[in-house]
Amino acid sequence: MSRQIVLDTETTGLEPSQGHRIIEIGCVEMINRRLTDNHWHHYIKPDRPVDDGAFEVHGISNEFLADKPRFDELVDDFLAYIDGAELVIHNAPFDVGFLNHEIKLLDEPRPLITEVCSVLDTLVMARQKHPGQKNNLDALCRRYEIDNSHRTLHGALLDSEILAEVYLLMTGGQTALTLEAEDADNGHAGQVLEAKPVDAQGLVSWQVSAEDLQKHQQYLVLLEKKAGQSVW
Repeated sequence: MSRQIVLDTETTGLEPSQGHRIIEIGCVEMINRRLTDNHWHHYIKPDRPVDDGAFEVHGISNEFLADKPRFDELVDDFLAYIDGAELVIHNAPFDVGFLNHEIKLLDEPRPLITEVCSVLDTLVMARQKHPGQKNNLDALCRRYEIDNSHRTLHGALLDSEILAEVYLLMTGGQTALTLEAEDADNGHAGQVLEAKPVDAQGLVSWQVSAEDLQKHQQYLVLLEKKAGQSVW
């Protein structure tokens, strides 16, 4: 049995060396390349403010995190969940670096991430498969025709679910993404959806303020760090 955990984190900022912390961990499980319902997802109180630039990316506020558990309350359950699995992460050094930083801050020693599981970096894989191209998650969704239009903000669980689909397509495809999908698809094979032309008239264009441009630049900086490259 092959067990993989697709993982993503959200953080207060870019660098654990500057005191930044994890505020969300999202994981989805795949058994033999099929998604299961065994997800692991928690928001985490970081005991420090979220940077404005990071908030623009994930939208997770200090107020929202105020009553959430701290990492030390969740670490044993988390390590038990990933134990023995292969972690699938996009730009793994970012997430693994933050996770190991959190573990090193604990009063009681715990094993580091690579001591309990192996790690596969899909950004490295994508760069090898598509050299010279943009290989962040949004770019890969476009390349593999994955609809991520519902992804207006980054979220660890949502990004893990999207990455799972990207990974399956990037490594040979998958006829049924979930264990139940085969039955749901019966009777619909070969169904063709009619493409309708889009009327471009009447589309609204917006002028962007200097403040919004500055926020957008902060967003791109975080994407470059987390995803390897930004789409824009």
